[in-house]
Amino acid sequence: MRKSTLISVPVSIAVLAIGVSISAQDKYDVKVPDGLAFSEFRGYEDWPVIAISVNGGMLAVIMGNAAMIDAYKAGIPDNGKPFPDGAKMAKVHWSPKKQEAYPGQPTVPGVQHDVDFMVKDSKRFGDSGGWGWAAFDYDAASKTFSPSTMASRPPQGHDAKCGFSCHTEVVARDYVFTEYGKR
Repeated sequence: MRKSTLISVPVSIAVLAIGVSISAQDKYDVKVPDGLAFSEFRGYEDWPVIAISVNGGMLAVIMGNAAMIDAYKAGIPDNGKPFPDGAKMAKVHWSPKKQEAYPGQPTVPGVQHDVDFMVKDSKRFGDSGGWGWAAFDYDAASKTFSPSTMASRPPQGHDAKCGFSCHTEVVARDYVFTEYGKR
């Protein structure tokens, strides 16, 4: 009896470990069908902040990679020049919540809603102003991301041009809405 108990413990631990690894999502494996992959923006969580916004009732932080930040510091797009290839942005949205126990009851990020990405690559996305876009919805219950769809808020198509029609409003700013927050 004792021998079978000793064997069953390692087997149980192995089965548990396999179950945990299968259920945990690596967000960097998610990709928009016919579009950008989450993995193209690996490390976005540590990029410098470009700006903060409130839009459609959501709080957002917009971050940029080094190429994007350097371009903003050089005066792009206000100087009329385009962003360089390799410039990337990430925009994380949260539902707002009030911290009622804190002085002044500040509004802070609550449950994450989604994350959006933009990348400048004139060769790959020449027919959409040189930019590629992707949006990924976040499911707090499962702690997973999935490509946004036409049922998402806002609705999103399934390709790297999903943001093109909206961003044509700012073609004079090289398709970028976000202004660099002064420090």
